[in-house]
Amino acid sequence: MKIEISAKKRAAQGTGASRRLRNAGRVPGIIYGGDTNPVNIELDHKDLYYNLSRESFHASILTLDLEGTKQPVLLRAVNMHPFKMQVQHVDFQRVSKDKKIHMRVPLHFVNAELSEAVKFKGAIVSHVMNDLQVSCLPDDLPEYIEVDMSKASIGQSVHVKDLALPKGVEAVLHRNDNPVVATVSLPAAQAEEELKTAPAAADVPASKQADAAKDDKAADKGGDKKDKK
Repeated sequence: MKIEISAKKRAAQGTGASRRLRNAGRVPGIIYGGDTNPVNIELDHKDLYYNLSRESFHASILTLDLEGTKQPVLLRAVNMHPFKMQVQHVDFQRVSKDKKIHMRVPLHFVNAELSEAVKFKGAIVSHVMNDLQVSCLPDDLPEYIEVDMSKASIGQSVHVKDLALPKGVEAVLHRNDNPVVATVSLPAAQAEEELKTAPAAADVPASKQADAAKDDKAADKGGDKKDKK
């Protein structure tokens, strides 16, 4: 999905200038990175705010139209007002097609309803992670990564290394880390009920206990005869 956003160069700087921009429905920002100097910009607040509500806007290569010059960028930072629904500042980073980028990509959990554990046993899939930091070339950046839960089983934990990542995409992990992405478990009440109704491992039928007692007595008698000899 290609997303384009327009911006203008911003000449005035400082707290007062930024405040006047916001009051006029504009958002101060900056573009940096690459082989070009940083450029201060301003964007339409309404258009930017709408785009920020889209998941893909946060994890896609965007096309920023700066007064007719288009360039690929990534959204890197957004500062929001403490209590108003207002964007205070936004940062974009230029990207080069031949240089790898690090980006957090959303995880989409799919097919949980097809799992026998969920469908027939009432298991719950808990999402431990909602996104994953990946490394790839800009053209290989996925909009999201699917986590297929169709074969989920009770007690299972899905880890990052279990995921089927798109070609050219690698998870950014530290050393031998392999964090949990999702878990599959029974609801607490149901698990407790099954624990109560399940037979204890040490429980032995009375008939078998009687047989075991007879065997013990026979062994004792055998031992006494040997001792007398």
